[in-house]
Amino acid sequence: MSYIKHKSEESMEDYLETILMLHRKNGHVRSIDIANELEYTKASVSVAMKSLREKGFITMADTGYIDLTDIGLKKAENVLERHTLLANCLISIGVSEKVALEDACRIEHDISEETFEALKNHCLKKN
Repeated sequence: MSYIKHKSEESMEDYLETILMLHRKNGHVRSIDIANELEYTKASVSVAMKSLREKGFITMADTGYIDLTDIGLKKAENVLERHTLLANCLISIGVSEKVALEDACRIEHDISEETFEALKNHCLKKN
């Protein structure tokens, strides 16, 4: 049985991954940081943050700072691991870094857990 995620779930995962990466880079995250990083409008990010908050993936302080909840962090770390491993595997077989990063972003959402684990085992053995 195949499982293809809806665009809204892919978008949610991209936002969570971006929040995690920005937090690691800057120590804090605001909606404007996300908008700038993803090149989205502030309005689009605002709608997405409301949805992520309602789903329990993030909290927002009165100061505007965004933090991942435990479940948000777990989901973000999972997406980032997939992205990083897939990009590195593609680069190791000769794909340019730019294309590998773009393709990894597309693949990370739709790859099955079984295939991801097999790739992970294969790529980690080679390195």
